[in-house]
Amino acid sequence: FDTFMDSSWYFARYCSPRSEAPFDRPAVDYWMPVDQYVGGVEHAILHLLYSRFFTRAMRRIGLIGIDEPFAGLFTQGMVCHETYRDSTGNWLLPEQVKKSPQGNLVSTLDDSPVEIGRSEKMSKSKKNVIDPTEIIGTYGADTARWFMLSDSPPERDLEWTEAGVEGAWRFVQRLWRMMNGAPPTPSFTGAANDPASMELRRTTHKTIAGVTDDIEKFRFNRAVARLYEFANALDDAKALDDIRGGARARREALEIMTRLLAPMMPHLAEELWHSLGHKTLLAEMPWPEADPALTIDETATVAVQVNGKLRATLNLPRDMAKDAAERAALADENVQRAIAGKPLRKVIIVPNRIINVVV
Repeated sequence: FDTFMDSSWYFARYCSPRSEAPFDRPAVDYWMPVDQYVGGVEHAILHLLYSRFFTRAMRRIGLIGIDEPFAGLFTQGMVCHETYRDSTGNWLLPEQVKKSPQGNLVSTLDDSPVEIGRSEKMSKSKKNVIDPTEIIGTYGADTARWFMLSDSPPERDLEWTEAGVEGAWRFVQRLWRMMNGAPPTPSFTGAANDPASMELRRTTHKTIAGVTDDIEKFRFNRAVARLYEFANALDDAKALDDIRGGARARREALEIMTRLLAPMMPHLAEELWHSLGHKTLLAEMPWPEADPALTIDETATVAVQVNGKLRATLNLPRDMAKDAAERAALADENVQRAIAGKPLRKVIIVPNRIINVVV
């Protein structure tokens, strides 16, 4: 049979791989449909269409009891790279291209000029492929994985660049230095006494909540961006090591950073976990959970309008009493200038969001 024959019902076989029959209906009806299918755009017409056809045909003749094979579908983008041709029109591999002393691209085979083509999905036929073993040997598998996840949303095409991989590799080195300078104090297990420590704890738990939500929704590039921001916050918080509560808060943040990195850079994360003094495998640890109380800011940015026009923005304590919020708004110089001594008709307050002064 053509390969499409087997690839159109293999998921049913996975439900009962040791069955004497092609599959066992009670097992298929229990496990199916597949919760989440991830595939390339080229599957949309062929594999997915055939799988749906086979599933409905098998239901029609009573072999299974489901209508659709996949409950969720996520279509990922392609990995792309520039294409190269030599002077005779033959395709060249990226490693067969180099820069000449004059700055133009030439072939490594005979120094003949190279024509640069458009960036297309990597394919063996056009030779615009990067050898994974070369990437892993130079940068490591975690660096390559981190770059691919960080470059663009997973549903869009990824443009492979050496500069992007270099940036990811530098971040790996930064993480290693950061963790090896971790304070040797236990993780934080109580309330912080100083504002700086509490601010770091809030950043930590907001990052947990954000990365968790991003991963569940396949927004891997946003999860990576949050971890870059978290790393910046950790660097800024080094001074907290001189404060007992601060050192404990930064230790907690470093451990959370390591745990959040694990799905994207598992090898590095295990090494960092060990460097923090843990004897167990990070892979055996549960996913961190955010403390809801620490994901809410103590202050809120409130817009102040006069007759519907924005005149000021104020950072006020969250859930501030309405009369106190009104006094703070009316005391602002820009608001006073907009009122220009006119009598107040009313003040409309939407807590933690807007104060509208009507004159």
